[in-house]
Amino acid sequence: MKVGIVGAGAVGAACAMATLMRGCASELIFVNRGRNRAKAMATDMGYGAPLSSTTRATDGDYSDLAGAALVMITVGVNEKSGGATDRSDPLGRLRLLDRNAEVYREVIPAITVAAPDAVLLVVTDPPDPLAYLTRELAGHERVLSTGTLLDSLRFRVHLGRRLRVAPTDIEAQVLGEHGTSQIFHWSAARVGGVPITDALERLGLMQGDDVRAMIENEVRYANIAIIEGIGASQYGIGMVCARIAEIVLRDERAVVPIGVYNSRLGVTLSLPGVVGRDGCLQILDPPLSNVEQVALKRCVETLHKAQGRIR
Repeated sequence: MKVGIVGAGAVGAACAMATLMRGCASELIFVNRGRNRAKAMATDMGYGAPLSSTTRATDGDYSDLAGAALVMITVGVNEKSGGATDRSDPLGRLRLLDRNAEVYREVIPAITVAAPDAVLLVVTDPPDPLAYLTRELAGHERVLSTGTLLDSLRFRVHLGRRLRVAPTDIEAQVLGEHGTSQIFHWSAARVGGVPITDALERLGLMQGDDVRAMIENEVRYANIAIIEGIGASQYGIGMVCARIAEIVLRDERAVVPIGVYNSRLGVTLSLPGVVGRDGCLQILDPPLSNVEQVALKRCVETLHKAQGRIR
């Protein structure tokens, strides 16, 4: 039940804290280019760990990842420092791809040598093409991207606010890319079994496509709004990574929208997937409306172009 976290920046720290608080791992091992930072982070969190779990927090080198069941990879340039915070930029997070692909070419082989049986969870932006690259570098299929799980949670939160219901009672997913070409699966969204659009109409909230566009923009650019306030989008993704770690470690076979290589489409993107100890065990193809099918095709084209840049 050992989890490795490579990269001790803001996102790596948030992933570590959330995983520690969930108590799903027996050991967290932090690896960072600057060993002192990893050591300090492990020491700091280790002092508080007895309050929530028996998880042991330690620092180490790549070789210390041996035996890890899952390794989270958070290294690379973030959105703020990489210049990916312009809402009008169609590339969005893909602007970070070239620089972060170079970092991944350095770290993935070292991780794979140390932990050949681990599930690799790509957290760095843009996670989908980087997970595609990771799969090629690692030479196995146990590679996940955090994908659109966080986007789906944001979608549920914003729908819940308008409907004045708990987000936990809303079924709604964002599919495709964790980026500007993502697809909002409106046709399958439900609350209490009632289609979301019907629920919004009954409250007088559906006025043309205005509310849809508003919610989509709130979700699509939530990261930028967060960065403008605190400098990094970190806590939400940290909690998502901790939940994914829990699913993998417990072999839950949970169904979540998660990034995985799709051999039929030839890209890594998010569709509902059955996740367990060996990564994604099965991809589910949800029914899509005509509009959503067109959006998926556009998303796949976007990701093919991105993957072509790093082959």
